[in-house]
Amino acid sequence: MSAETSSPSARAVPGPRATTLGLVPGLILCLALTGLAMGAQAFEEHQFGHPYIEALVIAILLGIAVRTAWAPSEPFRPGIAFSAKQVLEVAVTLLGASLSLATILASGPALLTGIVGTVVLTIGASCLICRALGLPVRMAILVACGNAICGNSAIAAVAPVIGAESKDVAAAIAFTAVLGVLMVLGLPLFIPLAGLSANQYGVLAGLTVYAVPQVLAATVPAGLASTQVGTLVKLVRVLMLGPVVVVLSLLAPRLRRAGEGARGASRLGFTKLVPWFILGFLLLASLRSLGLIPDAALGPLTRVAGFLTVASMAALGLGVDVRVLARVGGRVTAAVTLSLLVLIAISLALIWSLGIA
Repeated sequence: MSAETSSPSARAVPGPRATTLGLVPGLILCLALTGLAMGAQAFEEHQFGHPYIEALVIAILLGIAVRTAWAPSEPFRPGIAFSAKQVLEVAVTLLGASLSLATILASGPALLTGIVGTVVLTIGASCLICRALGLPVRMAILVACGNAICGNSAIAAVAPVIGAESKDVAAAIAFTAVLGVLMVLGLPLFIPLAGLSANQYGVLAGLTVYAVPQVLAATVPAGLASTQVGTLVKLVRVLMLGPVVVVLSLLAPRLRRAGEGARGASRLGFTKLVPWFILGFLLLASLRSLGLIPDAALGPLTRVAGFLTVASMAALGLGVDVRVLARVGGRVTAAVTLSLLVLIAISLALIWSLGIA
């Protein structure tokens, strides 16, 4: 018997080549939907002079439609997951090249303080709403932090710190995945409904949309200025995750005594609190501010980021099962929805109180 046949465990671990090839089916599916979405936008531009529905939104809707009619089988899943996460994170990183850090300084202390206050108020209000609806303490904290900071990333970071049970984490993340897509699709309606300027809408998106990549998707229809402001506000909001986790770690012993059967709390490293693509975004923004990225490179970088974002939105749509809403429970649905409405109200109040134009 040869060494190859006598060592099945060696064959069970795929090599880098096999892993890369495993991404191909899902990537091809996402690229096909991307082509359809960009083709649809090009058709709109040819017929009407401008797109009424951006390729980003079309890609999400196509992905959701495909997912509703057909659940992608195992060969497609790695590539879809890679497109929805890593590809979109690269797009966000590239966006940093178009933003000067002078914009951050120009935002002033009032806006920065307002962002911090919005996060704190939202966490408090969301916890009260969740508890009033009868949700357990840990579930309330997961929903509150997910809404107030950065959706799934905040839930995943907070869960081990407070010792949350896996079923609560799964329910919170499942609902956040669906509601995050609905936010990307529905938030632009506030531009005409609330009479928001591109700058005001960017602040609103940065304060309310769950993930940094989703802010990119939600603000592209409003223009580059809105995207830059929204990303800046969102980055400050994400950085609140560190202080929040520190505070929760101090409260963790009390939370463990308050419930039974939950996992023990644990600590997270720096890379869990500050994702790599945020560091990449800030690095490229710094290089741009120092004049180390030439103006001629901005156009190609922006176009690449846009293409990658559309592909990732297709993947995001493919990962959304709208029927999950019926499975997470009425109380969780009500808690997350009401918390999000409170966040939107607080954000609009901040925009108008600061006189943001």
